[in-house]
Amino acid sequence: MREAGIAFEVHPAHVTEQRASGEPPREYAERLAREKAQAVAHRFSGRYVLGADTIVLVGDEVLEKPHGAADAARMLRLLSGRGHSVVTAVSLVNPAGNTETRRAETRIYFREIREGEIQRYIAGGESMDKAGAYAIQGGAGEWAERIEGDYSNVVGLPVSLLTEMLRAAGFR
Repeated sequence: MREAGIAFEVHPAHVTEQRASGEPPREYAERLAREKAQAVAHRFSGRYVLGADTIVLVGDEVLEKPHGAADAARMLRLLSGRGHSVVTAVSLVNPAGNTETRRAETRIYFREIREGEIQRYIAGGESMDKAGAYAIQGGAGEWAERIEGDYSNVVGLPVSLLTEMLRAAGFR
């Protein structure tokens, strides 16, 4: 948002991030983004409030933030040598309380990642608070052979989608 010149404040939503049984992955990300936005909007009525959630998909498996080093290693091994999707859902509550939710999806292809690379990356700590256990703008960037879609979606928020949503909602 800073890149787009948009001033903002960060307020945690404190929403439980639990996927419902049988809930499709993309709808799960959208629901979380909506719940986050609405939870914060209740505290800041009359303002624009944005909520977002990012997941990494390998086939039908959802990779969120790892639960520890072993989980991060499992995720990185799963991503090694194949393509995956980064899905970010963005939910915007306008000052009138209306909510719009959209999502961006970017496809990334990683080269084969050697076990030593995985262990060094995890030891550096970068993987612990990231969906899919990696940050493409950090050390994991060297693994990406190809990216299809919005790079900003993988780094943080899908800037193009976000600015389009804000404009449509009348944000100046």
